[in-house]
Amino acid sequence: MPPTRDKRESGPRGRGRGAAAGPQIRRRNCYFCREKVEEVDYKNAAQLRRYISEKGKIRSRRITGACRRHQRQLAVAIKRAREMALLPYVSG
Repeated sequence: MPPTRDKRESGPRGRGRGAAAGPQIRRRNCYFCREKVEEVDYKNAAQLRRYISEKGKIRSRRITGACRRHQRQLAVAIKRAREMALLPYVSG
């Protein structure tokens, strides 16, 4: 029987916290959850501009740090704001 390792030990596939593991990734909290926002407002174009790229694309959750629920609301709000001509479809 092979020797068993403690689960806290990092092996070749483990994710140890040593110097070779790389920098710690700080967990981003959703801005809307922190501020206790229930619904993302499509009329607040200044706030929605933070979540679109220079080319006018909707930024991903990985970049915005928004939770799944609020990222979906953001996408819908941005699309509505585009329809109402509050935000551009493309920039360039």
